[in-house]
Order: sequence, then structure tokens, then C-alpha cells
Amino acid sequence: MPFVRDILNHNSLSIVGLEKNTGKTVCLNYILKRLNELGTHVGVTSIGVDGEQVDSVFATAKPEVVLYEGTHFITSEQHYMKRQTVSVLEYVDSHRTALGPLVTARVLVRGKALLSGAATTGILRTQIEQLGSMGVDLTIVDGALSRLSLASPTVTEAMILATGAAVSANVKQLVSKTKFLHNLILLDEVDSDLRERLSVIPSGLWAVDDDGLPHDLGIASVFLIDRSEQDILRYGKTLFASGAVSDRLLRILAAKEKGITLIARDFTKLFITPEAYVEFTRRDGRLMVLQRSKLIAVTLNPTSPQGFLLDSASTCHALADALQTPVYDVKKI
Repeated sequence: MPFVRDILNHNSLSIVGLEKNTGKTVCLNYILKRLNELGTHVGVTSIGVDGEQVDSVFATAKPEVVLYEGTHFITSEQHYMKRQTVSVLEYVDSHRTALGPLVTARVLVRGKALLSGAATTGILRTQIEQLGSMGVDLTIVDGALSRLSLASPTVTEAMILATGAAVSANVKQLVSKTKFLHNLILLDEVDSDLRERLSVIPSGLWAVDDDGLPHDLGIASVFLIDRSEQDILRYGKTLFASGAVSDRLLRILAAKEKGITLIARDFTKLFITPEAYVEFTRRDGRLMVLQRSKLIAVTLNPTSPQGFLLDSASTCHALADALQTPVYDVKKI
């Protein structure tokens, strides 16, 4: 059971797709099946909606989420009413969504369900803690398009990245796009002392001196950096961006001076393109993070929603060779 044993070393896991239709639900079903065979008490929820029968964009058939006896799941009231399983309602959350309050239930008889969970990572963290108090060994969060925030190490302990032909039907481009995000996920961490000092900073752009001490530059947002007349490098060439990091910031820093180190909270705060990143690194710039996500594996869906099919074995090999990380087509294992 490739990579499933590694999952058991953590109490929470996110499954994140590089694009829509990269096989997140297939991966989730594989993991749920294997963990059920191991007798693991699992909880599952989603950011977004997972388990619908038809893709809302491409109108193609989609796999439904299969839940096993004893599994706890969190979903909206409306989707709970549409479940195709026997379950007992255990908790109704005060947080409401457009589909009603979020409910927590326990499966009594294997069946299928639609998952639509928390809209914010704060609520999601609380739900993971609550499921733990109910005896859940592992909570799995299924992601949604462009919602990488759930893979932050401050939310889930580990993650799986799903990629595939939906990203690109050209293997070279698929590898390139996947490798870029993979490299951001595995950026180097700062040391624990510096992480402790910087993690409590709520917002803004800060400087870090040679002794590892942070200094407020008085720039509330990195988007305001070009309006500041002060020398942001007066304390040295290390900066900490508490919020989002954009192409604009990287290009401003690359134009200022060589050898700047920019620290982000984690890879989910990096909204950057390969072009801007290359421009920054060519000026000897370095990106680091306060905390690195634990990547368990990369999975491949070789079929695009338009029906184009990549060769599974050779594409997995090409990805694994480029990423130096195990890559699996879960339908083949």
C-alpha cells in the first residue's frame, strides 16, 4: 500500500489538486479504502464540494466519495440530506454556509455522500480538533480548485498533491508546472528561533537583521512597498512578508539589489509565476518559509476531462525523475 503507511504518522492530511480534474476524489477513495482495511478511524471533510456525480464545468461523470462504517464526515445540511448511506448525526455546527449549517455524522453502513465543508482555514482547524476529540485518528481534507490554503502546515500536518493531464496534455509542460509547485512546497525552512520570532507577527513587511531580530518597516502590505520612500534594506538583505507574496514583490526586490532573502509563512502564501521566481533567483535571491509542508506523495490522473489519455507508466516515471518524489496512479496500484 504505497504511501498509505506514511499517512498514518500524521493526524491530518490534505489532498490538493494542481488543477480541477486531477484525480483528488479518486485518490481520496483509494486512501479511505486502504485505511478502512487497516482499521483506522478516519474523519473526512472538504473545502468546496466533492462527490458530485457530474462535473459542473465539463459535464463529465465524476467519481463519488465512498465512506465506510465508522467514518466521521462533515458536510452541509443540504448535502447531508442527499447522502446515500446510513449514518447517525452527532453534531451541528454553529457555522453556516450557503447550503445550511455544517453537520458531523458517523457512518453506520457503507455508502456515498457529498462533502461540502468549511469555507475558512480557521473553521477547518477547529473541526480537525473536534474530530480528534471524537476519537478520529486521521482527518482528511479534500481540496478544491485554487484552495491551496488548506495544505498550509498550520492547518494540516501532511499533504498529497494531485496532478495530471488536466494540467497539460503535453508531458514536458505537465512536468514543468508540477515541478514548480513541488519546489515551492519544499522550500527551505528558517531555523526554529527565527520561526518563533516571526510567526507572531500579524501583518506587513518586516526586516530581519544579522542577529535574527525583526524590525517593522512600517509597510502594512507588500502591495504598498513601491510607495515607501524608506530604505527597506537598511537592516540587511533579509525580509519577512507576513501575508501574500506576489510577482510584483519579487520583481521589486530583484531590481533593488542582489542576494536578498525573502521569508514567507509557507508555500500557500506564494502567488507567484515561474518567470518572476526565475528573475528573482537570477539576482541571487532566495525564498524561504517559516514552516514547510510535509509532502507525502504526488498522484497522477492520466486522463483529461476532454478525454485525452497520457501513458500512465511513462508519465509517472517522468514526474518522479524530475521531482525526486514518489508519483502514483492510484488506479494502477
